[in-house]
Amino acid sequence: MDLVALLIQIVVGTIIIAPILWLVGRALAGKDKAKFTDAIWIVVLGTVIGAVVGSLAGSLLSAVIMFIVWLALIKHFFDCGWLKALIIAIIAVIIFTVILAILALIGIGIIALGL
Repeated sequence: MDLVALLIQIVVGTIIIAPILWLVGRALAGKDKAKFTDAIWIVVLGTVIGAVVGSLAGSLLSAVIMFIVWLALIKHFFDCGWLKALIIAIIAVIIFTVILAILALIGIGIIALGL
C-alpha cells in the first residue's frame, strides 16, 4: 500500500466527492443530519478502509465489503436508514459520473491522464 497514493486519493476524494455527497445528503437526509464535515469523514474513512480492504481481500470480495462499508458510513454520519443511505450513494455516483463525463468532454480528462 503506497502511502503517497493513498494521501492523493484522500485529498482528491475530499475535494471532488465530499461536496457531491454533502449536497445529496442534505437533500435527502436533511440539513440538520448531513453536515459537510460528515461528508468529509465519510470520504476519508471510506478511502482509507477501501485501501486496507483492497490490499487484503480479492477484487470481488473487497468490492462487496466496500459497498457495505460506504453504506454504513453514510448511514452512520447522515443518521439515516439503510435504504436512504443506498439512495444517497446511488444519486451521488450518478452525479459524480455526469461531472466526470462533462470534464472528459471538455478535455480535462485527457490532460489529467497526461496524453
